[in-house]
Amino acid sequence: MTQVGKILVLIIMAFSLIFLGTSTMVFMTSKNWRDATRKQEEEVKKVKNQLSTEQAKLAEAKKNLEDAQAAATTATKALSSRIQTLEDQNKRDLAQITEVRKNLEVANQSARSALEEVDARRKETTLLREQKSAVEKQANEYQLRQADLNDKIRELERMLGTATKNNSDLREAVAKYTTLLQRNGLPTDIAQIKGVEAPPPVTGEVTKIDPTNKRAEVSIGADDGLVVGHPLYLYRTKPRAEYLGRVEVIAVDPDQAVVRVMGSTVQGKKIKEGDIVSSSIIPRF
Repeated sequence: MTQVGKILVLIIMAFSLIFLGTSTMVFMTSKNWRDATRKQEEEVKKVKNQLSTEQAKLAEAKKNLEDAQAAATTATKALSSRIQTLEDQNKRDLAQITEVRKNLEVANQSARSALEEVDARRKETTLLREQKSAVEKQANEYQLRQADLNDKIRELERMLGTATKNNSDLREAVAKYTTLLQRNGLPTDIAQIKGVEAPPPVTGEVTKIDPTNKRAEVSIGADDGLVVGHPLYLYRTKPRAEYLGRVEVIAVDPDQAVVRVMGSTVQGKKIKEGDIVSSSIIPRF
């Protein structure tokens, strides 16, 4: 029975007592009031007994209610403690979730960076493989070239051996010819020997004259084929063409030479800058 039910029972019993009291008063004013009173007293006793029983039940209900309230208070405290514990746990879980989310974001960023690095490494690996293939191809070509070069080296070594032998033979022959030339009173200088040969077809100008008028510098030299001993003709073109004489090359540089008048000039004429020296123009006498 609930608390409200018990209160309603008490109210009903109170109204019952009131009703009994009223009934008793009515019966006392009527006939046979004694019997009625006796009956009413018996009823009152019953009601009192019932009231005692209900009061005992009410006391028990109160006690049960107090026990239930105490148990509820205890349970409420336990639930409050549990709720606080759960709230604290939720806070810790939320903090942990937040931290995990941050770590997850960092991990995602790291994963993206790692993927980008892996992609870059993959591209680099592909490039290195292509370079390796090119290098291997080039190495194969170098090996083929090396084989060809080794063949050429062997051929050149054979040619060098032959040339060395020929050089040795030539040195021996030159030594013999030098000895022979010396015995016959001939010069052994190759330049002097070439000087007795005909000079190449060249033409140049006098650029500088010695104060004695016996030597002059000309604008042609070894690059033009001149050597010491080559004879040249000396003439002038202005104001009129005239032959001056012959000169001989006595010193040679790549782009110039020094000549010396052979004998004397025609009629002792002075050499001038701009006069012509030539090997191919032979003047008419």
